[in-house]
Amino acid sequence: MHDLSPATRPTLYFIGVTTAKSSIMKVFPAWAAHLRLDQAEIKGIDFPLHAPAADYRRAVEFIKRDPLSAGALVTTHKIDLYKACQDLFDEIDPHARFMGETSCISKSGSHLVCHAKDPISSGLALDGFLPLQHFARTGADVFSMGAGGSTIALTWHLMQPSRGADRPSRIIVSNRSAARLDEIRRIHEQIGSGIPCEYVLAPTPGDNDAVVARLKPGSLVINATGLGKDAPGSPLTDAVSFPERAIAWDLNYRGDLVFLDQAKCAKVARQLQVEDGWTYFLHGWTQVIAQVYHIAIPTSGKDFDALSDIAQRTGKT
Repeated sequence: MHDLSPATRPTLYFIGVTTAKSSIMKVFPAWAAHLRLDQAEIKGIDFPLHAPAADYRRAVEFIKRDPLSAGALVTTHKIDLYKACQDLFDEIDPHARFMGETSCISKSGSHLVCHAKDPISSGLALDGFLPLQHFARTGADVFSMGAGGSTIALTWHLMQPSRGADRPSRIIVSNRSAARLDEIRRIHEQIGSGIPCEYVLAPTPGDNDAVVARLKPGSLVINATGLGKDAPGSPLTDAVSFPERAIAWDLNYRGDLVFLDQAKCAKVARQLQVEDGWTYFLHGWTQVIAQVYHIAIPTSGKDFDALSDIAQRTGKT
C-alpha cells in the first residue's frame, strides 16, 4: 500500500491493484498540462483483491483530512470500499447508493463525496461501438462474466427504458462466488426492467463456456472479471465457441488479455466484432478527473478527440 504522506500538490489517487502498470501514470501528466491543471499529480494506492476494511478506511480517511488530496478513482475495489467506508462520506450520489459502489471520490473543502461514475462512462464506451439499434435488430443476449461494479453499471445502462426497443432480450451474469450474484440480482430486481435475467455460479472457465454456447447470434460477451489484468488468464477456455456475429468486449486494455486473444482467434470464422477496454479507460478517467478537479470535460467532439490522441501517444503501449 502507498505511504499516505501529506500531498504537496493537488493529488488524484488511483486506488487499484497494479496501478503502476496502468497507462494513466503516463497519460495523466500530459492530460493535466493540456487541461491546465497546474501542479496536479497522480499517485497509486495498491490493495490486494478484497483487502481488509481497515485498509480501505485508512485511505479514505487520509484523503478526507489531507488538504491537497483532491480525490480518487477507484477500480476493482469499488464495492468493497463502499461497504467499508460509506459512513465516512458526507454525501453519496444516487448511483453510488443504488449500486453500492464507489468509483470516484471528490471533495469540496472538507466535504467528501462518493460517486459511481461507471453508469455514465461504461454507457459512453458501449454505445460508442455498438452498431446502431443492435439489440432491436438482432434480439441478441448480453453475457457478462464477473458480477462486480462494472457489470452492475453496464447492465443498468442497458436496462434503461430510454433505450426503447434497443435492449437485450436476455441478460446473463456469471461469477465465481454466490454473494456477488445475490447482490446484482437484488439490484436488477429494484430496477424492474422486465428483461429476463439469469445468474450463473461459474467457478471454472468451463462453466462460462457452457453459457456462451447457448447465446443467440449477435450477443454481447463481456469479460468484466479482471482476468487478464488484475490476475492472469481468461474466464473462458480455449475451447469456447462464440455465437456467430457476436461482439466480444474485454474491459481490460492491458495485461495478458487472453480473452481478447481467444476472441481474435475466432474472429474470422465466427464473424466477431472484438473490442478492448481502451475507450472505457478514456471515459472512466475523464469523468473522474472532471469531477475531482471541478472542470468540464466533453464526452465527444474535437476536445475529447484531443485527449484521446494525447493518451494514444503517451500511454497505449
